[in-house]
Amino acid sequence: MTRAFATRPRGPVAVHGSRVSFARYVADAQARGALVVQPRMGFSDPALMRAGLRATRDAADAVVGTITIDSYTRVGDEPAAVRALNTDHPLNGYPISSLSPHTSRWVLDGVRDPSFPVQVRHGSARPQRIMAALAALGLDATEGGPVSYCLPYGRTPLADSVRNWRQACEFLASLRSTGAEPHLETFGGCMLGQLCPPGLLVALSALEALFFHRAGLRSLSLSYAQQTNSEQDAHAIHALRRLAAELLPDTEWHIVLYTYMGLYPRTREGALELLERSAELAVQAGAARLIVKTAAEAHRIPTVAENVEALRVASAAARSTRKAAAAGVPDVSDNPVYAEARALIDAVLGLDADLGRALLAAFARGYLDVPYCLHPDNAGRTRSHIDESGRLAWSETGSMPIGRAAGSSGRLTARGLFDALSFVQSRHDSHVLAPTAAPPRRPRPLAGLSGGTSRR
Repeated sequence: MTRAFATRPRGPVAVHGSRVSFARYVADAQARGALVVQPRMGFSDPALMRAGLRATRDAADAVVGTITIDSYTRVGDEPAAVRALNTDHPLNGYPISSLSPHTSRWVLDGVRDPSFPVQVRHGSARPQRIMAALAALGLDATEGGPVSYCLPYGRTPLADSVRNWRQACEFLASLRSTGAEPHLETFGGCMLGQLCPPGLLVALSALEALFFHRAGLRSLSLSYAQQTNSEQDAHAIHALRRLAAELLPDTEWHIVLYTYMGLYPRTREGALELLERSAELAVQAGAARLIVKTAAEAHRIPTVAENVEALRVASAAARSTRKAAAAGVPDVSDNPVYAEARALIDAVLGLDADLGRALLAAFARGYLDVPYCLHPDNAGRTRSHIDESGRLAWSETGSMPIGRAAGSSGRLTARGLFDALSFVQSRHDSHVLAPTAAPPRRPRPLAGLSGGTSRR
C-alpha cells in the first residue's frame, strides 16, 4: 500500500451501477447543437484528480471528463510509479495501474454518471495493463492506436505495438458481452502535433479506426489536430467524416478535433484566441468533440482552474459560432485532402488482407512516412513546408503513392525550423504584442531536417 492510499475512506465504496455510453453522450449533445469539450487533465494525487473531475463536470453544458495517465505507467514501469507515490513525488498523470482500485473507485464515485462520462488517455504502445485497469473500474472509453502511440513516443518496434494494440482492442471489444459499449478514439490524426500535412494525418486516423473496427469495436471516434490553415483544416475534417462513412459500417462514430498541439502562444490573449478558433473550426466543419488547451500551455502544466477556464471559453465560442452559422454543415468532402488520404488508404489496404501486417508493410515500403519522425520503423524520406497561404504542403514525398511534391526543397536552416515550429504561436502572439506590425515572416520550406518533434 502506498501513502496515497492512507487518507482514502475505508470500507465499501459505491460504484454507479448504470453504464455510461461515451458515444451516446456525444451523439446526444451533437443532436441538440452542442459541442462537447474535454480537457487533457491528469494528476497523481487522487484527491486532486477527483476535484479536477468534479470541476470539469460543472464547467460547461456538454463536457466529458479525462483521466490522463502518467509517463511511468505509459511505458509499463509501475515500480517507478509506486516509488514516486511512496516518496510523495508528483507524477505528470494518474497512475491507474499502481494505485489501489479502491482508491480509484473513490475518485470516480459520485462524479462519473450517465451525464458525465470519463475517458482514460495514456499514450502507450503497450496498453494492455492500462486497459485492464480501466475496465476493472467500470470505465470503457480510451484512445490511442498502434501507429500513433508508437512512432512519436520512443523506440518500441512497430510490430510489437501492432501486436499489443490488437490484443488490447480485442480485450476492449470483449467488454461488449457485459452490456457495455466500449469506445476507442484514434490518435492518428495528431501525429507529432504539427508539420505533418493533413492528408497523411487523415489517412492514419482512418486506418487506425479501421484497425479497431476489425478487432470488434463498434463505437469509435476519429481524431484530427488543428494545423496552420483553417480552410485546409476544414477540408481535413470533412474528408475524415467521409472516410468514416465509407469505411466503418455498423459503427457509431464521431470526429474529435484537437486544439493546436504545437508551440502554443505565450500570451494569454493569443492562447485564448487560438482556442476560440479551434472551437469555431469544430462547429463549422462538423466535429462533435473538442480537446482543449489552456492559456498556460506554453509555460507549465495547467491547474484545474485553468482547465475549467479553457472549457468555458471553448464552449462559449462554439455557442456563438453555432448561432451565427447557417443551418447544417456544407458538404465539401470532395477535396484535395480527401483525395490524398484515400490514395494512401487504398495503397495500404492493397498490401495485405490483415490490416496489422498491411501497416507494417506500408511503413517498410515508405507508403506511409511521417515527416521528421525519428522512429527506426519510419522511412524518414518525406519533408513538408508551410506555403504562402499558410497551408501545410509536401516538399518531398519519398515513396508515398501521392505523386511528386510541388513544393520547394531548399535545405532547412535552424532559423527556418524555428520559424516553422513557431508559425502559429507567432501569428497569434503578434496580434497582442504588436497589433500594427506586419504578419510573422513565412517559414522556409522544411526540406532537409534530420530531427523531429514528438510533443503529445
